[in-house]
Amino acid sequence: MDPVVHFELPYDDADRVVRFYDTVFGWKLQPLGAEMNHYILATTAEADVRDDAPAGAINGGLFPRKPDWPAQQPSVVIGVADIRATMGRIDDAGGRVLGEPMTIPGVGEYVAFLDTEGNRGSVLQAAAGDVPAG
Repeated sequence: MDPVVHFELPYDDADRVVRFYDTVFGWKLQPLGAEMNHYILATTAEADVRDDAPAGAINGGLFPRKPDWPAQQPSVVIGVADIRATMGRIDDAGGRVLGEPMTIPGVGEYVAFLDTEGNRGSVLQAAAGDVPAG
């Protein structure tokens, strides 16, 4: 079974979205800058740091909304062992892969897809030796 390892949310205003999730939920948000396409990491639980963190909690990130990108909506990222094989299963099951995998330095290979109902999701094959984590 491939687990949900991360969530993603689009944003229009980085400062505003960071302020909102910090103020309302106390999340730790880390803007990664232009070299990482203005992605913002969101730590919602310190499962890797604290033994008493809630079981099943995942972390995530926020990405800038872009007019030419498809299906920019909240979604989950699913950790997979083989991204190419998973892409084939997505297509075979009636879904649609959105482009080619992109390399996220130090993280792994990532690609988004649409399921048969039009919901956006993503898959992540962790970099060699790593386990996908949110």
